[in-house]
Amino acid sequence: MAGGELKLLGTWASPWACRVRIALHLKDLSYDYVEEDLENKSDLLLTSNPVHKKVPVLIHDGKPISESSVVVQYIDEAFESNGSSLLPSDPHERAIARFWTAYMDDKLVAAWVKAFKAKTEEENLEGTEQLLVVVETLEGALRECSKGKPFFGGDSVGYLDVMLGGLLSWLHGTEALCGVEFFNASKTPLLSAWAERFGALEAPKVFLPDVGKLVEFAEVRRAQQAAAEAAAAAAKS
Repeated sequence: MAGGELKLLGTWASPWACRVRIALHLKDLSYDYVEEDLENKSDLLLTSNPVHKKVPVLIHDGKPISESSVVVQYIDEAFESNGSSLLPSDPHERAIARFWTAYMDDKLVAAWVKAFKAKTEEENLEGTEQLLVVVETLEGALRECSKGKPFFGGDSVGYLDVMLGGLLSWLHGTEALCGVEFFNASKTPLLSAWAERFGALEAPKVFLPDVGKLVEFAEVRRAQQAAAEAAAAAAKS
């Protein structure tokens, strides 16, 4: 069993950091958590992740690991004796889990960002429509991976559950901001039930940020961005 000191650099609003905190909890691992100010990044963050300069970064015995999908896999492999495995033991199933994670981080996040940052009704509609298509595709992924059981990982939470689960608060917040329900009991009944089931677990209850607080945070950021763009436009005129 791997040992040593664990430190996680994150922010309360980061869905990527939420993924890692949920995984650490599921593996019953103790760690020091450092809340980063991304407007004034610490030297530790800049030296630990010099390429992207983003959270999350997990530091294990002084050695940093970044990118949430990589970090969660590292946690599962380095601490394989702690708790249940997150990644499937079967190589093909493990590859499938990695494929769907890459799909989420590409298609789902791109559509979510488009909807969240939309400046016009047309952009908002385009982003939300893309999100709905991606969510319907993930409904099929859940059907395939769960084989009729409660989670992507089967009877217990697995890697894909952590990967999608870490995004839940932001997805629900985007629903509130855009006025669209992404996990719909009639169109995506499996995902709708899964989201309720996952959200009721101890780790998501502890680490997923409050949706109302996220919406307030997002609205402030939108207002700041609009003000900065208006000031830049005025300076050019």
